Amino acid sequence: ICARLSEEHGLTLIVPYDNPLVIAGQGTCGLEIAEQASAEGIIKADVLVCCGGGGFTAGVALALEADAPGLRARPVEPEDFDDMARSLASGVIERNSRLSGSLCDAIITPQPGNLTFPIVSRLAGPGLVVTEDEALHAMAHAFSRLKLVAEPGGAVALAAALFHADEIEGEDVIVTISGGNVDADVFRMALDKFGG
Repeated sequence: ICARLSEEHGLTLIVPYDNPLVIAGQGTCGLEIAEQASAEGIIKADVLVCCGGGGFTAGVALALEADAPGLRARPVEPEDFDDMARSLASGVIERNSRLSGSLCDAIITPQPGNLTFPIVSRLAGPGLVVTEDEALHAMAHAFSRLKLVAEPGGAVALAAALFHADEIEGEDVIVTISGGNVDADVFRMALDKFGG
């Protein structure tokens, strides 16, 4: 739809993840992570990144390669929409069989990007996959413990840290929380189910 509209109206289409400037912009988070990890004396860690098409993960991974090579990006996705994790495991771009039906809708994409996948496959570790309940639990945890409002897709990295520690290497882990665009009903559901 966007491609058609941009052509019809002479607009510039900026793909939300598979664009060099978007990837570079997302990399600023990786620069901040590298700087803060260095200040804390952390030189080796898994950096869990909420992942859709891979722009955020690719940007963070490139920044870490430059400024903190001991830190490794790890993409995190919701189950049934784990195209990046499956692609990393197989070595080729895998598609999701469907494009809707997850509370983590902010990070649902058809497949990893053509620009992002080579970067992520070269620089990142294996993908992690969380359930919707784990994402909701992470949202409640972020609110009750950190006073942060996270949307389900923005909480998947925290969910991986909380519920998949056995899949994370090393003693240090760094987590991104990448969005707070959650409607009241979903936020209430997270708090009702897992708040405290």
